[in-house]
Amino acid sequence: MKIAVIGAGVVGSLIARNLTRYKDVDVEIFEKLPDVGWGVTKANSGVIHAGYDDEPETVRAKYCAHGNALYTKLSEELGFPLKRTGSLVVAFNQEDIKILEELVDYGKKNGVEGLKILSKYESLEKEPNLSREVVASLWAPSTGIVGPWEVAQSVVENAVKNGAKLHLSTEIKSLRALPFDFVINASGLWADELAKSAGVKVTPLHPRKGEYILLDQPQLVKTVVFPVPSKAGKGILVLPTIHDTLLLGPTSEDLPPDYKERTETTIEGLAKIVENARKLVPSINLSKSIRTFAGLRPENELKDFVIVKDDKMVNIVATRSPGLTSAPAIAEDVALWVADIKKLKLRSDFDPYRKPIPRPYEMEDDERNALIKKEPAFGRVICRCNKVTEGEVVEAIRRGARTLDGVKLRTTAMFGRCQGSFCTVNIMKIMKKELGEEFEEMEKNLLGSQVVDGVSR
Repeated sequence: MKIAVIGAGVVGSLIARNLTRYKDVDVEIFEKLPDVGWGVTKANSGVIHAGYDDEPETVRAKYCAHGNALYTKLSEELGFPLKRTGSLVVAFNQEDIKILEELVDYGKKNGVEGLKILSKYESLEKEPNLSREVVASLWAPSTGIVGPWEVAQSVVENAVKNGAKLHLSTEIKSLRALPFDFVINASGLWADELAKSAGVKVTPLHPRKGEYILLDQPQLVKTVVFPVPSKAGKGILVLPTIHDTLLLGPTSEDLPPDYKERTETTIEGLAKIVENARKLVPSINLSKSIRTFAGLRPENELKDFVIVKDDKMVNIVATRSPGLTSAPAIAEDVALWVADIKKLKLRSDFDPYRKPIPRPYEMEDDERNALIKKEPAFGRVICRCNKVTEGEVVEAIRRGARTLDGVKLRTTAMFGRCQGSFCTVNIMKIMKKELGEEFEEMEKNLLGSQVVDGVSR
């Protein structure tokens, strides 16, 4: 049986991996961008939500808390980093406290454990840098953080290890002509258009833009700090990232349906982030800013996931927040459903494990020294900010990185305070050696994004 999965974000990649568990199934993954996890997956905060914010009986509520729980095993099997930081939803007045009580009620109905409303003193004990205007907070211990693109990368690596085929820079514009027995449409912002191409009616999508500010201010907060939610969403957060930086955002701006590639930041959006983030944590220091960026998420008028199944395809539409958190549960459900209707049998030789790229900087001395003795390239630091070695860059290329951003998102090189000012040339030299490309051919990310147009000989 041949199955096509359209979209190599977290949802599509996890479904593909789950389907490789079955006998006599050929899984092929199609991604329009040059690498995995570069679409909607890259356009979020990296938060594994607890599940208290989703209205009971919604599709989001069905999948969020269960998806959260599945991340622990996924991280262990696939080697991507996951931190259970917990989260605080911060209240500033009695009306806010009423909302916290509603969230506790939602959480209980959604199966979220460990929720507790903390006093001002307890809140400041957990996060000493919170505003002194805080009167209470909601503590959710199961909240976590990941690198979303790292999840997608590790999942796809494991899916390919188990027989899946990956087609990058391959855009599918219609589902009707695909010569496959079954199709999974997990194409993010374009999922509604692809569903329509197959005659499936779904609520139309529009992009919701979120702007962010990344700062080199680690340890300012240890948990994910939320304001009380509003109709516009979960609000502007202050949170640690999985790689020890500080993230502020996102904004929430609904754009017209044809603005699905408009990811520019704005003065107004960045100012809004600063204003709202400092209400939560006043000591944010903008002189520590590393970069600003924006991402787009698929939204619909239902403000909920839409999953349409039939005997030939599954269309997964509007994977807005908490799509990252829900992805493992959605993938589990979809793969089991396909296996049931197609009478698929499990393989005995499925290998769930994937080894991560070695990180010498995170190792104990004995382990690091043994690695360097075996592979000297792991002893040569080429990115000073994040202490990334030549060996890590080589490994990233051998695992599929073909662009500078491909290396960046697999190693964190060029992700630090200098944003590649020191290491970019060193990385390009390694890419030339590994790939045989000339400097003028190397791209930052998308087709045509060459970073140099000539080299002095």
